[in-house]
Amino acid sequence: MANSAQARKRTRQAAKANSHNSALRSKMRTAIKVVRKAINSGNKERSIEVLKQSSKTLDIIADKKIIHKNKAARHKSRLASAIKGLMQTAA
Repeated sequence: MANSAQARKRTRQAAKANSHNSALRSKMRTAIKVVRKAINSGNKERSIEVLKQSSKTLDIIADKKIIHKNKAARHKSRLASAIKGLMQTAA
């Protein structure tokens, strides 16, 4: 247990930040799953629309340094590539 007031406050702050960051990571995973689900349904218009929303979410989370910007870019790229593949198979 923390012995000083400073250490107790730091513990409180860390717990609050951890809770907030966990919620944001969960939001990121959900956004990716929504895009994957849209891709698997085969609806390319819906997939593109959902990707735009998810890209915004990923960028916001990367800007807050919850995840690295390259990780956000990698996720967006892979999702866009999957949608592009969906379009080619549908055409």
